[in-house]
Amino acid sequence: MNLVECVPNISEGRNPDIYNAVAAAAASVSGVTLLNVDPGADTNRTVITFVGEPEPVLEAAFRLVAKGIELIDMSAHRGAHPRIGAVDVVPFVPVSGVTMDDCAVLARRLGERVGHDLHVPVYLYEFAASAPHRRNLADIREGEYEGLARKIVHMEWKPDFGPAEFVARSGAVVIGARKFLVAYNVNLNTLDKRLATRVAFDIRERGRMKRDQEGNPVVDAKGEPVWEPGILKSVKAVGWVIPEFGCAQVSINLTDLDITPLHVAFDTADERARDRGLRATGSEIVGLVPRSVVLDAGRHYLARMGRPTGVPESALIHTAIRSLGLSEVKPFDPKERIIEYRLGTESRLAALTVRGFVDELSSDSPAPGGGSVSALAASMGAALASMVAVLSHGRKGFEARQPELDRIAVRAQQLKDELLSAVDADTAAFDSLLDAMRMAKSTPEEMAARDAALAAATVQATEVPLGVMERCPEVIDLCREIGRIGLQASLSDAGVGAQMGRAAAAGAYQNVCINLAGLTDASRRASLLARADAAWTKAQEAHQAAEAEILVRLRNSLS
Repeated sequence: MNLVECVPNISEGRNPDIYNAVAAAAASVSGVTLLNVDPGADTNRTVITFVGEPEPVLEAAFRLVAKGIELIDMSAHRGAHPRIGAVDVVPFVPVSGVTMDDCAVLARRLGERVGHDLHVPVYLYEFAASAPHRRNLADIREGEYEGLARKIVHMEWKPDFGPAEFVARSGAVVIGARKFLVAYNVNLNTLDKRLATRVAFDIRERGRMKRDQEGNPVVDAKGEPVWEPGILKSVKAVGWVIPEFGCAQVSINLTDLDITPLHVAFDTADERARDRGLRATGSEIVGLVPRSVVLDAGRHYLARMGRPTGVPESALIHTAIRSLGLSEVKPFDPKERIIEYRLGTESRLAALTVRGFVDELSSDSPAPGGGSVSALAASMGAALASMVAVLSHGRKGFEARQPELDRIAVRAQQLKDELLSAVDADTAAFDSLLDAMRMAKSTPEEMAARDAALAAATVQATEVPLGVMERCPEVIDLCREIGRIGLQASLSDAGVGAQMGRAAAAGAYQNVCINLAGLTDASRRASLLARADAAWTKAQEAHQAAEAEILVRLRNSLS
């Protein structure tokens, strides 16, 4: 799917009737999934997150803006967070199958409609900005709502859309396209806003104004203040106090996670806090985050402990939550706060107990069948490679090998998870094939539609086991490699992993063949079969090498 995320911030966080009604306006659009509504009483602000394909998300964003403008009166608004309007900011974020340029087009289309239909000033920012000085959200917000009446009359701050005049009830709306932004607050063991602000100035990219020995701002030749840059790039930060949490926070926006990841922001804030006699006691993620953000943090802290990072995803998530103190002020539920977990469909088969899966397999249902079993076998082969690597990692004498062991374990975990997904995907593909077979075929039109659906379902039913096959040679190679460098007491585990990889490839190959028999497109059939033949040859060669190497060493150990 082509997915876009939209994360509007509205200037109401105290009245649930209002912020829930605004969120419901977005959720009313078919094809849009409302992911999160995160209100804050002290900030008097709510972050609303929803996703979907571009056109439904665009419509949902307009309905949200319209409802927010209808219900929120900015003339009475007070809150700790900087803001310029009732619906303060509406960013579009590419998630999958969508480019940043696509999101910029959505932002402009929304801005034009809001300005024209709702008669509200609109500014475009980030990748949708109409001028360089409007790219930064903080620059647009400077002066906030209270200063907007004076600011809007200047040509350099004429709105991109809508009236060039102050609208007291709604203020202005800032709409844009941006990279994934994480709103993140680090908790400090103080109630002193000044101390939190100093830490914020230390770490944010903009830094602080340079001052002379008498405390006066230093200015350049043009009379502009000179700034001393902070430590972290792509970081915006301010300090504030949240009485309901009983602490001050460094409120951070991470605007490019490739440059400054979440865990780096936390560690740096903690270091600067300790330099000032404080410490970070925990942190808070506002809204939702991609799974990779939390997994990267988990790996970072495990590595810092000297522990292996090639562990199951659940262990990485747990480590990140504990190390970052993500549940200190509010519970952090990964199922609710990680985007992929919210959007992902339930793994019906992979989530069963071993007995439950085998019982289901032994029933009279045609699925799950051999394809799901092949995927499961391959995932267990990868799991064994990871197990031996993790077992070896902390053992005496393996210190020099730890980077290699970690590399093997991390990759094996990735393969394990991909192959586990194929357990359910294979059954789902078979069910789709059955659905196509059951389609009506009474008229030529119905026959044509059925034939097209059958062809598409047959290709999908072939692609799943083919994907399993193409991963099997790497599973076997990882088992062979870990058998060579890992703990020799676990050599047989590596050997079993290689056997599982070979068995999985053989089983998946048979599933490819039986599915291809129903594909009438000879050219497509030949192409898919060529891929399967190549994967099967690689798997056999990898297995032959692994078995010979591992069995020889196991036999020699008996001498």
